[in-house]
Amino acid sequence: MRLPEVIPIKYMPDYRTDRIGRHEGGQFFADVTGAYQEGVTLGRDWRHQQRIYAVLHRFDDSGHHMGSDIWFAGVRADSPAVVERAEQVLSGWLSNLGAVTYCNIAIRPFRADFDGVVFGLADETTDDPDEGHGGPWAELYPQRLGFHEPWDGKYDT
Repeated sequence: MRLPEVIPIKYMPDYRTDRIGRHEGGQFFADVTGAYQEGVTLGRDWRHQQRIYAVLHRFDDSGHHMGSDIWFAGVRADSPAVVERAEQVLSGWLSNLGAVTYCNIAIRPFRADFDGVVFGLADETTDDPDEGHGGPWAELYPQRLGFHEPWDGKYDT
């Protein structure tokens, strides 16, 4: 069992994939997301451990990763202003793309490491039904969106 070469991602307004689409240079996936650095063990103080990032991944028309802009805004516990700052930065990046159309995209697995956090679309396929998801699976990090058969762009959270 294998992943398809290109993984479709469905545009869902007002939900987790509401800032994906196309621009003159190709495709994009944009988000403000919380993430934890590798090795962090979550506890009661998770708000002090969750880091907020503005993220803009860019892809060509064939779904190849062309680059990522990632900006650390602060930890969630700092204040609601952390998310607002990340939203402002992301808004600026999106406006720099020029005219955008929010729509479904299709991208290939990729990885971008930043600040001790993994960003990307990882192949987590396993042939062992007792391990992982028991078949072809792609996981978007750090958002934790899982893509699988029938590869229609819908995802599990």
